[in-house]
Amino acid sequence: MHDIRAVRADPAGFDAALARRGLPPVSAELLSLDAARRAAQTAAQEAQARRNALAREIGQGRKAGADTTAPEAEATALRDRMEGLDAEAAAAEAAQRRILEALPNLLDPEVPEGRDETSNVVLHQHGAIPNLPFAPRQHFELGESLGGMDFATATKLSGSRFTVLRGPLARLERAIGQWMLNLQVDEHGYTETVVPLLVNDASMHGTGQLPKFADDLFRTTDGRWLIPTAEVPLTNTVRDEIVPETALPIRLAALSPCFRSEAGSAGRDTRGMIRQHQFSKVEMVSITTPDASAEEHERMTRCAERVLTELGLVWRRVLLCAGDTGFGATKTYDLEVWLPGQGAWREISSCSNCRDFQARRMNARMKPREGKGNVFLHTLNGSGVAVGRALVAVMETHQREDGSITIPPVLRPFMGGAEAIPAAS
Repeated sequence: MHDIRAVRADPAGFDAALARRGLPPVSAELLSLDAARRAAQTAAQEAQARRNALAREIGQGRKAGADTTAPEAEATALRDRMEGLDAEAAAAEAAQRRILEALPNLLDPEVPEGRDETSNVVLHQHGAIPNLPFAPRQHFELGESLGGMDFATATKLSGSRFTVLRGPLARLERAIGQWMLNLQVDEHGYTETVVPLLVNDASMHGTGQLPKFADDLFRTTDGRWLIPTAEVPLTNTVRDEIVPETALPIRLAALSPCFRSEAGSAGRDTRGMIRQHQFSKVEMVSITTPDASAEEHERMTRCAERVLTELGLVWRRVLLCAGDTGFGATKTYDLEVWLPGQGAWREISSCSNCRDFQARRMNARMKPREGKGNVFLHTLNGSGVAVGRALVAVMETHQREDGSITIPPVLRPFMGGAEAIPAAS
């Protein structure tokens, strides 16, 4: 959410910032609505002042036995006019808010120009793309050959974009999630949190999913929403709160199911586990002071990178361009992992700095150690990482020619000490 005062201060700059995202100018419309609201409010205040004066005149007239018909009629007319002015102000404010809440965050100057992912910038790569001495298989081919990945049964139960995992693969997925959460909590200092999977409108609005992305979400018949990511409940824990600066930073992590309708992904990744309606993810959220959020962004991204390194994966950090940066983010790093079976880089984590964009929507503020007044918090979120995609990456990266899969050493304590998932006999 944007502050209308920033639009007033530099309308051309605001429009130019939106143009980086390919959006048309809106400052003229916003300022027209703002002027209408302020004019109606000023007229209402003037009318109230006149009514107050009339009330005194009427009171004095009645005491003196004078005729008060005229001032009473004027007072009544002013009351009706004030109701109309209040309605005008409210309508202008609502229209202004509808525009503002549909506008994305303004981009950091470091974000490169570009319309789509082809303009993203690779910052660095960890590990070399492997040259396997056999034709690598994709994860769904491996999973089906092992008898542990069942898409047909999942389709029977729920429809497309669901998966049933069994046996060692089910345990491997559980191992990945548990290990990743332990890493973020025990070594990186995030507070483990169990969150509701159903949230209200205010929570979805606070982190920017509503109103723009309603079609990408699942809604229950009682008006709640299934979370698309634990970012939503974790970030909203500070909604309508004033957090003392001494309590910051707040770092939270949750391992939770996530639910997405994938409304805009028809025909994409229809096979396998890359794009599912239901998946698990370890989510990291940081809530910081404004002057600390840039460094917190770097720290959070390093926490996610550590996961990929420990799993023995080949990965790279990518800075998203203007056209590929998400709605609520001012700057985003994607972590992409190399999938030998697909022969392609695929996104496995996104770490974003939202600055005060979400905090304004949530009315989440900070009480500084010194000085008067409160300021809006800065919020950040990142995947630490998506469990299903990590499973895919582990399977494809550590596959053997016979279809067996080497288990990364960090996961073996969660797998009963097993070093590999054997090929089907």
